[in-house]
Amino acid sequence: MRVVLVLIFFYSVISSISPTYGFDPLDPHANITIKWDLMQSTPDASDVRVSLFNYQLYRHIDQPGWRMSWDWTGDEVIWNMWGAETTEQGNCTKFSGTQLPYCCEKSPVIIDLMPGAPYNLQTANCCKGGVLSSMTQDISMFGATFQMNVAASTNSSDFVMPHNLTLGLPGYSCGKPFEVSPSKFFVDGSRRRTQALRTWNVTCAYSQFLASSNPTCCVSLSAFYSNTIVPCPKCSCNCQELSHTKCVKPGETPSLLRQKHDPNEAPPPVVICSEHMCPIRVHWHVKQSYKEYWRVKMTVTNLNVMKNYSNWNLVVLHPNLESLAQAFSFNYRALDHYHVSSDDTGMLWGIRDYNDVLLQAGDKGNVQTEMILHKDPGTFTFREGWAFPRRILFNGDECVMPLPDDYPRLPNSGHSALASFLTFLLSLLVLTTII
Repeated sequence: MRVVLVLIFFYSVISSISPTYGFDPLDPHANITIKWDLMQSTPDASDVRVSLFNYQLYRHIDQPGWRMSWDWTGDEVIWNMWGAETTEQGNCTKFSGTQLPYCCEKSPVIIDLMPGAPYNLQTANCCKGGVLSSMTQDISMFGATFQMNVAASTNSSDFVMPHNLTLGLPGYSCGKPFEVSPSKFFVDGSRRRTQALRTWNVTCAYSQFLASSNPTCCVSLSAFYSNTIVPCPKCSCNCQELSHTKCVKPGETPSLLRQKHDPNEAPPPVVICSEHMCPIRVHWHVKQSYKEYWRVKMTVTNLNVMKNYSNWNLVVLHPNLESLAQAFSFNYRALDHYHVSSDDTGMLWGIRDYNDVLLQAGDKGNVQTEMILHKDPGTFTFREGWAFPRRILFNGDECVMPLPDDYPRLPNSGHSALASFLTFLLSLLVLTTII
């Protein structure tokens, strides 16, 4: 118990001192890039196109989606907007006339339009409800774009980028804008290329430490050759003993309709009471052994009664994934980090319209798959925990693994050796009696 509490304390301390919190060794080039293209500028106004690109292999943005914000450097206002909308119009009393600006906020908050928005408000690559897919799952959903007309009193050479850009997403922090070569666009069936007047990029990186003070998932293990089921470590994500901890007992789950929360923000997790107190539990079971293959069953259980996980994914590190023969019920792809297809790291996610949504806690709050892996001659063994994964991530967040000493073990070979020795002694005794 003390060891687990110390680990949780260390986890929280690292979040405040780690200088490399935005680096992911499994996805070293991961980031979300915000691109600002100044398309046209007159003494009166500027036309700006803003694009978001999710350059992450396995981490995606789920509902309620991104909420971009920035601080204008002067008295800029947004006169019109397409492909997105601001949450507030702000105070526009200093303007007169029949048409007021679309937004007069000094720090506007921008959200994506929902699918099915009116055509006169849409732009290309818009209207996804703020959802951005990972690069691996759906390349057609990894970007978003909106346009706006901004009041300006200077020409394009004097255009000043806003500062303090944010995504409004837990765990993401954004750097300062930096100017790059102007973006180019194909028109007229790719026969002609146009380009922006100026272009700026803003890079945003993710840190699990910044996103949550505690882990959000854990792993349990079992095997056909052992009667031991290794549960998630106690207090993996939290401890029931802590005074501020809240959970619900099975059968006492509150109705979602009674829960009050901002629909524009992800609801705080309300988990089923357990020893580990994690919203997500991943169970790895070594199911069967054949002559040349072995079979694994994975079960992902949602213990969060407040959330359905859409477009969920798993990242698994295991040395035998290079010999994966087949995965049932899930999509699978080896991760291509460092621009090299990895042999020991793979990503699994649900099949569209079948199990791509992990429902809230309940009888149907889990998804399962089985994998068949080929045994590597000369290296394969069930001993020393070889059959279990090294790491598992759910939706890009590291899951707490059991300690290696707790892994299910093969029956102790010492017992068979002792039995053979006793059999040998008995044979000698019988032989001596006969002689």
